[in-house]
Amino acid sequence: MNNTKHTSPSYVIVLLILAAEAVFILPFVLQRIFRPTFLETFDVNNEQLGYCFSVYGIVALFSYLFGGPIADKFHPKNLMAAALLLTAAGGVYLASYPTLGNLRILYGYWGFTTIFLFWAAMIKATRIWGGQNKQGIAFGFLDGGRGLVAAAFGSVGVLIFALFIDVDISETTLTERRYAFKQVILTCSGIVAFIAILVFFFLNRLKGNDSSNSNLKYFDWTAFAQLIKIPSIQLLMIIILCAYTGYKASDLFTLYATHVMKYDAITSAGVGTSLLYVRPIIGVVIGFLADRTRPSLWLVIGFVLTTVSSMFFTMNIIDDSTTLLFVINILLMAIGVYSCRVLYFATLEEAKIPIALTGTAVGLVSIVGYTPDIFSGPMFGILVDNIDKPVGLQNAFLVLALFSLVGLLAAYKFYRINRSSC
Repeated sequence: MNNTKHTSPSYVIVLLILAAEAVFILPFVLQRIFRPTFLETFDVNNEQLGYCFSVYGIVALFSYLFGGPIADKFHPKNLMAAALLLTAAGGVYLASYPTLGNLRILYGYWGFTTIFLFWAAMIKATRIWGGQNKQGIAFGFLDGGRGLVAAAFGSVGVLIFALFIDVDISETTLTERRYAFKQVILTCSGIVAFIAILVFFFLNRLKGNDSSNSNLKYFDWTAFAQLIKIPSIQLLMIIILCAYTGYKASDLFTLYATHVMKYDAITSAGVGTSLLYVRPIIGVVIGFLADRTRPSLWLVIGFVLTTVSSMFFTMNIIDDSTTLLFVINILLMAIGVYSCRVLYFATLEEAKIPIALTGTAVGLVSIVGYTPDIFSGPMFGILVDNIDKPVGLQNAFLVLALFSLVGLLAAYKFYRINRSSC
């Protein structure tokens, strides 16, 4: 059990928030906000883009395993700054509009930079910042703040895109749209590189626990064997898998706005960006409530909301004539998805995982938990690329409902087995 107090300064969590979202802007957030534009300018379909995500996920799978222990050995700032700079370099290459084959290689490269060097280091730094009694707030700030950063990137991207489109978008040529989107990519790459510099020079003060242990054996199978026997770790693998599938499905929001609600590309991107502004509110509120009850309780509630709202999208009752229902249901789904995402690592304290093994534990649960990086892209891509787009989207949300139901059962069991120890 971590007996540290929350003594690190506030600017540390601000840097963690900036870095934690910036590193994923280029691989994921731009495609989420500008999905129709990305598909058009790169001349790919949803299934082909999904296989790019699969390459990312395969590289990430091994990166989780070997990158987790490295976070227990080296200072987070060095790993995180290097990851951000290398990711930004990949963004510069993305702006050259590589072929589909090279795009897949780029996503594999990003799987290494964002996961092996970055992921476990960021989670461990956040846990140390939160101390013993503020895990919900720490991860609530982290994920909520990430939503705000993503929304800011999205707003900047939409603004730049619109700035280079000086007529109605339907009147522009593909060449003009490609040029405008290139400026979006390059701007985001520059901001990511700048955040890397900030992290390297200012992410120093992590009080209450040594953030690295240079004497620790790099890869210790004994630690993995010790952790895998813990029932909470086994359940957390399933919880993260289901919750992350829900988060990956948030890519469907702009497609639903385009194909069912009949919004144009800029308005659809605005829908995705608007939802990102809800994420900080959800993160802080849910984190606050979790610290006064238990994180696993709010995981259960989050999965309930995601299951119910997903089913509404499968019932063919939400279309361009029911705008209010669309807004309400997508908001409920966002609350459910973001609540689960906020809290699954906050449960490490509830499950009494030693802080010295945080990086290793994160790497272990992530091996299973983040496999949606491999299969969710092709899965949702194949479903959505149905000739009948609304039917394809309904099928995709039905799959999401099933994953959410499994996550609900796992979260409830986690809640039950840890209840007596809290």
